[in-house]
Amino acid sequence: MTDPVDPLAEVVTLLQPGAPFSKIVSGAGSWAVRRAEAGQPFYCAILDGSCRLAVDGHAPIDLLAGDFVLVPSTYGFAMSSIEPATSEYFDDTPIPLFRGEFRLGAQDGPPDVRLLVGYCTFGSPDATLLVSLLPQLMHVRGERRLATLVQLVGDESRERRPARDVMLSHLLKALLIEALRSTTGTTASPGLLRGLADERLSLALRRMHESPAQSWTIAQLAREAALSRSAFFTRFSHAVGVAPKEYLLAWRMAMARDLLLRNEGGVAEIAKQVGYSSASAFSVAFTRHVGLPPTRYARKQVPGARSPSE
Repeated sequence: MTDPVDPLAEVVTLLQPGAPFSKIVSGAGSWAVRRAEAGQPFYCAILDGSCRLAVDGHAPIDLLAGDFVLVPSTYGFAMSSIEPATSEYFDDTPIPLFRGEFRLGAQDGPPDVRLLVGYCTFGSPDATLLVSLLPQLMHVRGERRLATLVQLVGDESRERRPARDVMLSHLLKALLIEALRSTTGTTASPGLLRGLADERLSLALRRMHESPAQSWTIAQLAREAALSRSAFFTRFSHAVGVAPKEYLLAWRMAMARDLLLRNEGGVAEIAKQVGYSSASAFSVAFTRHVGLPPTRYARKQVPGARSPSE
């Protein structure tokens, strides 16, 4: 008997998350910074103290020691001291201190907060599509395993041990994956994680991932979730952020891109694996969704590689 499919594991595996860019930042007194690097996934781990995060479109969050925040596709956001900071304190250039640490606000005296901040990377060329399946904002608190990883990252970042950068890269990757696993409550913003937190919807999601080639109808998926068609459609759309068929299409296209890049068979074979009865129907859908025909997409992503045969 095969193990049940884990949709989150499949998405994470295709995303290929990594976190090669990080720095320790401390803040004292009144301070604030604002960033708007659209498309760069941002993360922050609070090592000591507290501060405030305000992501565009979301209510401000007071972050405490041990908290972890991940914004997979960065919107504009501001970080500041807990005490309100006026515009005169906004500063985009933290002052470098000793041993690679940076300071915001008052340059003298002990810090009120120390945090590890950085931008992570997703190795998949399909990252934009896959990230759209995740919540817009992930905030994790009170998770012992995550807090332990945050502490390990903080300890490693403070010291100059041999292979420090390699260890940090692995720890940060584990931290990102643990954050994704921990953000499963129904209070998460719409996305795959929130859908998996719903016992009824998770049944339908797992079935879609187990059998992506099946010609799923709303009625069939509703039966898997033991809901009426209208209740299932509304509940799924609200929790996941897209309609069931849109989610299924996004996942099929993500699978198709991965298969094309790994040269896993010809276009007709890949079409069958992701639920299309013919290569031509698949090519039309792929081109509409991705912007390039399957063979051209494969050539563009891997120059010089042999394209899948039609």
